[in-house]
Amino acid sequence: MALEHPQFNPVAVSLGHWHVFGRDFAPSIHWYGLTYMVAFGLFIWLAGRRAQYPWFAREGWQRREVEDLLFFGVLGVVLGGRLGYVLFYKPGYYATHLSEIPAVWNGGMSFHGGMLGVIAAMALFARQRKRAFLQVTDLIAPCVPLGLASGRIGNFINGELWGRVADPSLPWAMLFPDAPDRGTLPRHPSQIYQFLGEGVLLFVILWIYGKKERGRGQVSGLFLIGYGVLRFTAEYFREPDDFLGLLSLGMSMGQWLCVPMVIAGAIMFWWGSRQPRGGVAASA
Repeated sequence: MALEHPQFNPVAVSLGHWHVFGRDFAPSIHWYGLTYMVAFGLFIWLAGRRAQYPWFAREGWQRREVEDLLFFGVLGVVLGGRLGYVLFYKPGYYATHLSEIPAVWNGGMSFHGGMLGVIAAMALFARQRKRAFLQVTDLIAPCVPLGLASGRIGNFINGELWGRVADPSLPWAMLFPDAPDRGTLPRHPSQIYQFLGEGVLLFVILWIYGKKERGRGQVSGLFLIGYGVLRFTAEYFREPDDFLGLLSLGMSMGQWLCVPMVIAGAIMFWWGSRQPRGGVAASA
């Protein structure tokens, strides 16, 4: 028999009912919001530790800069994630519903769009602080996966982004009441797969690899390769968006977006392997 999704209450803390300016409010703190806070806290802690590594310390990295990095990163994630969803997943819909584009509270974020947003934010940060762009991305790359893992826990709590239909004999197959079948078909808990893969496993790989001084761009390139491969694999177990389905070659939109990511990562890793350790001569 398949397991049944616990159907968590998405509200972690209810702050009661308020009557302000003639209107009633029921503010609350959601679990998904808390997972974002955990992700930001992990980033500050991990990036602060990496900034103390000798090859970053000699470049003058301070904790205050790490905190500024988080601010830039949050802006990149929110703006890029939303615009990525609009452009990659529902361009036709939002072309005729422009006023709904800023409505992030209605759902709809794209990791690949968020990543592009973070890249743009890091480029702006690097320019303002007169730092090499790849020096910045090499610092933060190993600090990202655990934040992604935290977000996947939020997806699981919400019972969203469920997996494809699984063999009933799979011991951890799960029934998701919010799925189109209303919880009658066993499915892969793909949120947990992504938590373990592009979250925990990718963090371990990058953290271990990044504990030694590498050619500039190699750690960043390995992140792109690792995330792209692990996400591409996880998509085989994740239910495609119902408004898109599978695209050319039977691949999902998430898989197609991973292809250029892996190619770019491989090029970056190869280029970084040809740079001197510490990146003194590599100011890209």
